[in-house]
Amino acid sequence: MSVIKRVRDMTVASLNDRLDKAEDPVRVIDQFLWSTHQEITQSEGLHRQYATHTEHLQRQWKEAEQWTVKREQQALIALKAGEEDVAKLALQDKVIHEERSERYRLLYEQSKSELADLDQLLQELRTEYRTVYDRRQFYVARMESLRLQQRLNSRYAPGNVDTSNMFRKIDDRLTDIELETRSLRDLRKMGQESLLQAGEVVKNTIERELEQLKQKLKQGG
Repeated sequence: MSVIKRVRDMTVASLNDRLDKAEDPVRVIDQFLWSTHQEITQSEGLHRQYATHTEHLQRQWKEAEQWTVKREQQALIALKAGEEDVAKLALQDKVIHEERSERYRLLYEQSKSELADLDQLLQELRTEYRTVYDRRQFYVARMESLRLQQRLNSRYAPGNVDTSNMFRKIDDRLTDIELETRSLRDLRKMGQESLLQAGEVVKNTIERELEQLKQKLKQGG
């Protein structure tokens, strides 16, 4: 199991290195999640086999242990009955079952320990899967935030319509038109005043001419 643990550590280290260099971290994480999911599925199958095998070893151990006790009891009964040869045969079979019981006990203890290691590995794999999945969701949310920020920035990038600037230009143009209109109105007013002034000059000239004519008439008369 320590070999499997070292391989997992190397796999996680490889993931971190690939994430640092990846342009699309979500894709890298998805590949890792798929691989981890496959490993969890295979480990669960192995766990079931180990559990079945461990139970089988325990049954073999306990069965041999029971036969050991039974043969010892039979040997005692034979000795009490004065049948020493039968007692020896029972003790011989007891020794065989004793050795068998010990072998199965050792196998059972080893399998039980490996099953416990596999339990721990499965727990670590599931925890790792959830952790990496949460990290994936964070990356997805972060990338979506960046995408929306880019769209927001593109809306106000140079070259786009700036409504405040547009209305400011319209206001400036209207002001220019108002100034031009006012200037024309002032010019017309000045023209009318000039005509009025010109009329007064002509009137005065006529009056003066008329007075001169009157003087001539008086002198002629």
